[in-house]
Amino acid sequence: MLNIAVFVSGGGTNLQALIDAESRGEIKNGKITFVLASNEGAYALKRAEKAGIASAVVNRKAYASKDEYDKAVLAVLEDKNIDLIVLAGFLSILGEELVSKYRNRIINIHPSLIPLFCGDGFYGKKVHTAVLNSGVKVTGATAHFVNEITDGGAIILQKAVPVEQGDNEDILQYRVMRQAEWEILPRAVSLFCEGRIKINGNKTEIM
Repeated sequence: MLNIAVFVSGGGTNLQALIDAESRGEIKNGKITFVLASNEGAYALKRAEKAGIASAVVNRKAYASKDEYDKAVLAVLEDKNIDLIVLAGFLSILGEELVSKYRNRIINIHPSLIPLFCGDGFYGKKVHTAVLNSGVKVTGATAHFVNEITDGGAIILQKAVPVEQGDNEDILQYRVMRQAEWEILPRAVSLFCEGRIKINGNKTEIM
């Protein structure tokens, strides 16, 4: 059974999707054992508490650089025996040391179909604003591994979601979460825990 740490910054809807999937038996060979938040006000911490999951806060604003923040996060993880880190609405960019230590063991969920609307500056509702401004008719979500390039790691799963007439950022964000993120993130985590993801360069193969 692999130990999973979920990193959060806000409401924790993707964390809740993972907790619910685990309770339904959909995350095979994996268990969420720890939640780390980048700020004290993250509602996700209450979700972790309700589910009986240990948690800690490492406040990003308390550290001057990504490297310093990495070291603080690594210190918190040191005795947790974490096999997989899941970034579920985690708004802090990880530094090279943490990414290197957990190479191909960090999964992120991004609210677009990578390589569109991704990279530095594309997070949260900013992604959906860009999607709406572009006029595309389809968007979606991507579960991918994390490397040193923002949203640049190997793609595990993607799901498309329609952009509908009359959408605003809030409506589109909720549709992408409900129809894509909450579905493919638990699936990607389960595939990892089952040892069914083979990485070849910057591509994945599902065994």
